[in-house]
Amino acid sequence: MRRTTEIEDLLRRHAPQVLGALVRRYGHFDPAEDAVQEALIAAARQWPEAGVPDNPRGWLIRVASRRLVDRLRSDAARRAREEVAAALTPRDAFTAPSPDESVPGGSRAPSEDDTLTLLFLCCHPDLAPAAQIALTLRAVGGLTTAEIARAHLVPEATMAQRISRAKRKVRGAAFVQPGPADRDQRLTAVLQVLYLIFNEGYTATSGRSLHRAGLAREAIRLTRAVRRLLPRDGAVTGLLALMLLTDARSAARTGPHGELIPLDEQDRSRWDGAAVAEGLALVEEALGQGPAGPYQVQAAIAALHDEAARAEDTDWPQILALYDVLVRITPEPMAGLSRAVAVAMVHGPRAGLAEADAVADRLAGHHRLDAVRAHLLERAGDTEGARAAYRAAASGTLSIPEARYLYGRADRLDN
Repeated sequence: MRRTTEIEDLLRRHAPQVLGALVRRYGHFDPAEDAVQEALIAAARQWPEAGVPDNPRGWLIRVASRRLVDRLRSDAARRAREEVAAALTPRDAFTAPSPDESVPGGSRAPSEDDTLTLLFLCCHPDLAPAAQIALTLRAVGGLTTAEIARAHLVPEATMAQRISRAKRKVRGAAFVQPGPADRDQRLTAVLQVLYLIFNEGYTATSGRSLHRAGLAREAIRLTRAVRRLLPRDGAVTGLLALMLLTDARSAARTGPHGELIPLDEQDRSRWDGAAVAEGLALVEEALGQGPAGPYQVQAAIAALHDEAARAEDTDWPQILALYDVLVRITPEPMAGLSRAVAVAMVHGPRAGLAEADAVADRLAGHHRLDAVRAHLLERAGDTEGARAAYRAAASGTLSIPEARYLYGRADRLDN
């Protein structure tokens, strides 16, 4: 089981690199993605028994390239063009370097360049912001259409159409790193995508595991890569800080059987001290890099949580003050819901419930609204209301650990 999980993490890490390599060489975004998926399926079937090849990325690129060439050559109108392109391409053009191989001139490895280029390509200015984010989550993050739909609170069919239209629009776009002005224009979407990829990794919206560690690590890796491009951008620095400070708690979030452990009950000695220290330093740096945006403010909130040695030491008045800033600069209803929790910690659960009700229309049907209301109702002494809300939240989530935790809270109230 562990070996299978390691292979899945390896495939997830290499998938955007392989897709980037194919799109760079051939264009044809849609068939390139299909070819990559076929290569990933082949690897998932062969590697557990045959073993992981010495150069897994190179293996995936070769297999995906063959599948793609077969597809393209089946179209007579493209055959000549693809054969000429293949003949003109150096034989080792797609041989991935080993992890310890230096790159001439000190530049990044081609795989990282391709992933970053793919990231910015998916955020092409011809696409609407919602389409940019959806396409990037699919192509770079490897999220399923259903996962992306849940993150955006829209039906899966709607999201599938949005992604298909986005792929058609970027067909034929040059696979090159954008210039500074174009890059800045796309940066907002890029950062939002990385944020959503990290969130799906840190708290999976479905499945048996609470945490998709490989996905969270990939989001952090890509954010580090963007920061190398833009080291003095406060939003980039703030986002990296937020990820590190949040991911530092991962080891303490689950018990021995994978059960969810909420923040106020975690053993804080299990938090990653090095990640906390780096995150705190980055928060300080980010707040000095211009006006604070949503990522800097959220990172500052995460820092206050991580600095508290015990849950009861948390500086909730300061956290509430930061949430007041956050809800002024971002329209996201989840920010308002998180603020409701901070209001409850400072002014009492009834005040928090009133704040949660204020964003209820924008989060109708989302299990997190029910979960927050359940927690606040329990604190307010409304056992019957809390029990019903816990069960509503449990029935609304597709995450098995979350559902077990929420049903457990409801059962505890029964007793």
